[in-house]
Amino acid sequence: MFQYIKSKEFLRTIISIIVIVLLLIFGLMKWLNYHTKHDKKIEVPNLDKLTLDKTEKVLQKINLNFIVIDSASFNPKYPPKSVIEQNPVAGDFVKENRKIYLTLNPSGYRKITIPNVLDQTKRQVVIQLKSVGFRIGKERFIPDLGKDVVRGLEINNKEIMPGNKLPKNTIIDLVLGDGLEERKRDTLKVVIKDTIQ
Repeated sequence: MFQYIKSKEFLRTIISIIVIVLLLIFGLMKWLNYHTKHDKKIEVPNLDKLTLDKTEKVLQKINLNFIVIDSASFNPKYPPKSVIEQNPVAGDFVKENRKIYLTLNPSGYRKITIPNVLDQTKRQVVIQLKSVGFRIGKERFIPDLGKDVVRGLEINNKEIMPGNKLPKNTIIDLVLGDGLEERKRDTLKVVIKDTIQ
């Protein structure tokens, strides 16, 4: 046995085994690189403001997939249902068939219920409407005892009612009492009093 270990044949066998193992490792590494496409990386395109259809076409051309993970709050700077955010971001390098996670802009502002603000002062109503997400437009005065008391709500001269739902950021016009009716009545009392005297 000791003689065999010292022989040239044993040395050739050991060298052959080492060469075969190295070739197997090298071949396995090449196969893994090819199979996992380790060296092939794709640059993620900028999908900002693209619709879902356009996004799908762009990503299909370069063998990438996508998943819509969320719809954010409506952003008027972006088209409805367009990409607002993406992960990985544009310019990153990824492997083929990688999923790109997208956040889309909703189709519009979410709808909000109009609170019951009738018969309250203008100041109170403005605070309430702004706090829920509406904007205040024009003021129209009608003959009424209550000065600056809200008697109605309008959009483009059409009456709207508390309880209706409107998109956030809708401009609501206020219909206010002018307070002149009370002054007329006081003036009439003075005139009658002066006439009696």
